[in-house]
Amino acid sequence: MTTPVYEPIVGRYLAAEILGELCRIHVEEAGSGIPLVCLHTAGADSRQFRHLMCDNSITAYYRVIAFDMPWHGKSYPPAGWERKEYRLTTERYVATVRAFCRALALDRPVVMGCSIGGRIVLQLAHAHGAEFRALIGLEAADFQQAWYDTGWLHRPDVHGGEVCAALVSGLVAPQSPSQFRHETLWQYMQGGPGVFRGDLYFYRVDADLRGRLGGIDTTVCPLYLLTGEYDFSCTPEDTLRTAEKIEGAKVTIMNELGHFPMSENPARFREYILPVLEEIRASRS
Repeated sequence: MTTPVYEPIVGRYLAAEILGELCRIHVEEAGSGIPLVCLHTAGADSRQFRHLMCDNSITAYYRVIAFDMPWHGKSYPPAGWERKEYRLTTERYVATVRAFCRALALDRPVVMGCSIGGRIVLQLAHAHGAEFRALIGLEAADFQQAWYDTGWLHRPDVHGGEVCAALVSGLVAPQSPSQFRHETLWQYMQGGPGVFRGDLYFYRVDADLRGRLGGIDTTVCPLYLLTGEYDFSCTPEDTLRTAEKIEGAKVTIMNELGHFPMSENPARFREYILPVLEEIRASRS
């Protein structure tokens, strides 16, 4: 009889109130130690962080926690969703992250977000930095010029998931292994109707942070910004421009990586994120 082989990831549901709405949120986690909350990209879900949760070098010291935002992955939209259009705003995004951390009673967690998650990390550093041990923005900048037409992302005559995957496929670095490239794109193919477009409302309309990041104190909450060299959505230049305005922000441009480093090339991303996590852990001790 074959012994089943399980990954160390445990999944379950959490009830959290966000701006007066009760939300059923799917959470996955592995490891123990410093809480590390991971925020997925627009239109995707927490599966993007599965490789981190299966890495013993990380989970030996960190409790890695990834959740599906409401409307994403295995998290349902709040009741009454059928009567409104989904639009993610800065207010709702910040409220979601803070409500999640409160519901789990996390003591000054590290938060790491990618793309829209990287953008909201900047707002968290600006408005709520003292609540976090450190903040890590992957593919993060205060603003990016839109290069896509969101009109294709929610139409009855178009398969929205396939269009989403096609739209982001060029953001994956050419060196990324085929298996992980297509895993990343598969997550986009499975997004709910209009969800990617709703996330991009936050990204391109509601969260222009240019000139609004004054007051970030990296001595209270260290800020790390890591961007892939092949990312043309949030370019290295975008990240460097943003970091110039934040005293003490630490920037790394990641070679051979694109917009989805943690899922498109986990081994390569590991080379960049392990030193950051070790520095955070060492500073705590």
